[in-house]
Amino acid sequence: MNIRNTVLSSALVLGLVASCVTVAAAVDPYRHPNLAHAQGFIDQAIGSVDAAQRANEFDMDGHAAKAKELLRQAREEVNLAAHAANRHEH
Repeated sequence: MNIRNTVLSSALVLGLVASCVTVAAAVDPYRHPNLAHAQGFIDQAIGSVDAAQRANEFDMDGHAAKAKELLRQAREEVNLAAHAANRHEH
């Protein structure tokens, strides 16, 4: 049980660190409202998976963690799309 608590605590800390990183890379909603809206949905999805992990009190065989990683990748791609659009504006 002690190992399980350590793993869950580590996952929580990593999730919090990743959340802080994603907040820093938010798309400007005034320049790109659709992309910012998409990022908001991705953030909600990450939060929902976090809630599911807490409610189930286990790692769901790593699938929930993998889903969150893919969502973070999607969020970064949306951010990169906004940066690409910024380069083509003028």
